[in-house]
Amino acid sequence: MLVLVVLLAVFGLAVLLSTSEYNGRVRFGDSACYFKKQLFATALGMGVMYMVSSIDYHFFLRLGPVAYLISMFLSGAVLFVGQEINGSKRWLNLGPLSFQPSEFAKVAVILFLAWQIERTKKATRGFGFMCRTILTLLPIIGLVGSNNLSTAIIILGIGGILIFVSNPGYLEFIGLGSAGAGFIAVFLAAESYRLERLAIWRNPEKYEKGFQTIQGLYAIGSGGIFGKGFGNSLQKLGFVPEAQNDMIFSIVCEETGILGAFLVLFLFGLLIWRLCVLALNCRDLKGTLLCAGIMAHMSIQVVLNVAVVTNTIPNTGITLPFVSYGGTSVVFLLGEMGLALSVSSHRQGRIT
Repeated sequence: MLVLVVLLAVFGLAVLLSTSEYNGRVRFGDSACYFKKQLFATALGMGVMYMVSSIDYHFFLRLGPVAYLISMFLSGAVLFVGQEINGSKRWLNLGPLSFQPSEFAKVAVILFLAWQIERTKKATRGFGFMCRTILTLLPIIGLVGSNNLSTAIIILGIGGILIFVSNPGYLEFIGLGSAGAGFIAVFLAAESYRLERLAIWRNPEKYEKGFQTIQGLYAIGSGGIFGKGFGNSLQKLGFVPEAQNDMIFSIVCEETGILGAFLVLFLFGLLIWRLCVLALNCRDLKGTLLCAGIMAHMSIQVVLNVAVVTNTIPNTGITLPFVSYGGTSVVFLLGEMGLALSVSSHRQGRIT
């Protein structure tokens, strides 16, 4: 699994160097500006991954409630003193650095749910358990979802998968799925711009804001089977806005073709499969839930990003793990991988 993580991180840096070259030169006069920042964040994340992997994961699980409370505090602080970028208030400034609390919230939720479910492992059957677990997530979902619906959906998905893993029943998930769909519908209707995204998704050519989606599809289609060659994308030259962020997969398709896109998805599939195998072979419920939560986060985010880029679902602003630009994201993703590696290295302990 470590090899897969390193491969994805290195590939992400290489793709980012190519994709962000134009924007970096135009905005900052430095074609490697975004790459340098991401390289620093990746190096920091690798250090975090090594440190976390060397510590018994039970230590971090005990911090789950504290991490959850901190994530709620930080997510609430964003609403009042957060920095607004591109119309979204999602960042907190910490001196010269900017920090996205929603990325920390994903890790905090995984730790907190694993801690909470393990403590009630003798009462994980039935609709009541599901309702109690989801209710504990509503505060953070509400805080994060007020300005970042995509992350709120990911957190809700993590909760649903962990409940599924720990609950031996199946029929209850029909009710859970209905409640989740209703919750998402309410969030969509709460803000007019979210309903506008639905309209753009259905007919992107009729709206000015559908320009990004259309250009992303042009990039995918023009790549063909083998692509135009690494660094030879045309759509990244301002046609796909912020190409280094959530639309970066379209540039991967343009430069490396369908084969390159399938290779990226294959690497993600292997990583998700390894996390699944690790979860199935843990000797305690805590490790299983922790790995299942990380697997849920990774798989949901990858699927949603690819679905957005291919216009299968409305644009939600979800980044591609390890590949899209974002220092906070890559640090916490590598921290999660450190947790999984800790489970792998400490799973020979006694059964708890």
